[in-house]
Amino acid sequence: QVQLVESGGGLVQAGGSLRLSCAASGNIFFINTMGWYRQAPGKQRELVASITSAGLTNYADSVQGRFAISRDNAKKTVFLQMNSLKPEDTAVYYCNADQIRYYEGSRTKLTLDEWGQGTQVSVSS
Repeated sequence: QVQLVESGGGLVQAGGSLRLSCAASGNIFFINTMGWYRQAPGKQRELVASITSAGLTNYADSVQGRFAISRDNAKKTVFLQMNSLKPEDTAVYYCNADQIRYYEGSRTKLTLDEWGQGTQVSVSS
């Protein structure tokens, strides 16, 4: 079994910064692309940023230049540094991994589209 656990959310004033972390647990030997998504009340979940296992990044236009995604493959952790936060960044932020390969006993297994439980980010004006 594998699990993604986010941390680092909270309440911040506009213009402030937060750093989110997402740690994968389990007997994992490979994680493909990891990403951060967010969902605001009454809106669909949207991609914020993603990073491949090789370190290639992709950002939503709305966060380009303000947010930075990074990962530590050895620690199986992905980060999202959020700067110059705006009230419209308020949402629940979710970590995602599109493919995780792990050991279960003597077998290798694959799980697809794994999600964390989410962490609330609130930005006050």
